[in-house]
Amino acid sequence: MSAPTTVPGTEPGADVASPLPRAAGPALDLTGRTALVTGAAGGIGRACALRLAAAGARVRAVDRAAEGLRSLAEEAGSLPGDLEPRLLDLTDLDAAEAVAAGTDILVNNAGIQLVRPIEEFPPDVFHTVLTVMLEAPFRLIRGALPHMYGQGWGRIVNLSSVHGLRASAFKSAYVAAKHGLEGLSKTAALEGAPHGVTSNCVSPGYVRTPLVERQIADQAAAHGIPPERVLTEVLLKDSALKRLIEPEEVAEAVLYLCTPQASFITGTSLTLDGGWTAH
Repeated sequence: MSAPTTVPGTEPGADVASPLPRAAGPALDLTGRTALVTGAAGGIGRACALRLAAAGARVRAVDRAAEGLRSLAEEAGSLPGDLEPRLLDLTDLDAAEAVAAGTDILVNNAGIQLVRPIEEFPPDVFHTVLTVMLEAPFRLIRGALPHMYGQGWGRIVNLSSVHGLRASAFKSAYVAAKHGLEGLSKTAALEGAPHGVTSNCVSPGYVRTPLVERQIADQAAAHGIPPERVLTEVLLKDSALKRLIEPEEVAEAVLYLCTPQASFITGTSLTLDGGWTAH
C-alpha cells in the first residue's frame, strides 16, 4: 500500500500559509475621517451621526431642526469623535454642495414624505421631495468628490429604502426620489471606482422613526382603515419579519460600508427589509 500523499506544508505542526489574509475583525476606527450626515437631528440620521462619532469620526451633522441638532450635540459630547451641528435647509442647493467640501464620508439621509393619490398630490410638494431627496444628494456628492478623488479614498452611503426597489401606492414622490437615488448611487460608484471611492445604498423597510409614525394617519385615510390596523395591514403586510427596524440597526449597516472590509462593495444596495423583496 502506498503512503498517503501529503501536500507540502500541511504535515502535522506545519505553519500553513493561507492564500488569503486571515480576518482580523472589522476595523471600526474612523479616527481622522470627516463624515457628513444629512437629516441628522432625528431618526436614522441621528443614529448614523452618533455611530460614526462613536467610531471616532468628525461628524458634520446637517439638519434644519435647530433644537434637534442641539440635543444631538449634547448626546454626542462624550463620544470619541467630534460632532459639529450645521443648520441647513437642503432646498438651498448651493449651500448643500458647499457644506460637503472636504468630507471623507457622505451619508445622504434626509427625507420627507407625503401620502396622497397622484391626482391629489400637490405639485409643489412633489417638487420639494425630489429636491431634498434626489437633487440635494447629487449636489452633496458633487461637493464631496473633489476631496475624495484627491486623496484616493471616499465613502458615499445613500439612505434609500425598499421603495427604491419596489413601489407602493400613494407615495409617488417618495418612490420616484428613491428610485432616482439608487441610480445616482450606481453612477457615482462607476465614476468613483478608479479613485478609491465607493458608493452604495442602504435600503431599509419601515424604520421606527417620526417619519414613519407620521404616516399612520395618512395611510389610514388613504386605505380607509382605522390607524391601529395600518402597521400590520399596510406597512408590514409584505414583510416576513413583522416588526419595525430600529434606527441603530440601520446605522450599523451604514458604518460597515465605511470600513476597509467593505472596500469591494460598491454600486449596490444593502437591503434591510425583513424579507419584503423576497416575494
